Amino acid sequence: MPLQNRVDPWGDLHAVSARGTLTGNRGCLVNDEGELVRHHQSRAWITCRLEFRDSKHPLTRPHTWTPLFFLDEAVALAAGHRPCAFCRRTDFNSYRRAIAAVEGLARPPTAREIDQRLVSERLAPGRGLSRAGDRKTWRAKLASLPVGTVVADGDGSPLLIDEDGPRSFGFGGWKLLSPVSNGEVEVITPPTSVSALRGGFVDRAREHQ
Repeated sequence: MPLQNRVDPWGDLHAVSARGTLTGNRGCLVNDEGELVRHHQSRAWITCRLEFRDSKHPLTRPHTWTPLFFLDEAVALAAGHRPCAFCRRTDFNSYRRAIAAVEGLARPPTAREIDQRLVSERLAPGRGLSRAGDRKTWRAKLASLPVGTVVADGDGSPLLIDEDGPRSFGFGGWKLLSPVSNGEVEVITPPTSVSALRGGFVDRAREHQ
């Protein structure tokens, strides 16, 4: 039976068989029996490569980080994660430089500074393993958002802004939909990551797989 470690764009955890193209973590999420008991523990929510230097990490070991899995970069960013500064150093530097370029910063933000920003952007106070109701969203004109941003439709379902048109989320992939109105939408992807996408951040993790 699949473990509850697949992440949707809202940042919630699900038990599905699709593994995804990226892994990552937000701290230790299990108790001493290896049972999932929390939504997150760390302020640093990162996204990592599936394979790195032949290292292997247990899925449910207590007192260490708990691996999570993402369909792709768009899901990870929407969920409130950022690229890992260790196993994805090139992607992390691209992400931070893109933010600095768009926002006119004197220097790219550090990992700690990015984490502080994302903490304030992704969750309102709340409890439990399902946190979609606690997610902070924001409003913007659809036409102003860069490719890779995830927004919510009227029912709260995630839609990816893609070059070919909007795509609906599924753990097996994004499904192309008919064009939608260019009016104001509810944005799931945190503003910091939208700045990175607007500045040209591109997922290069798959080049190393």
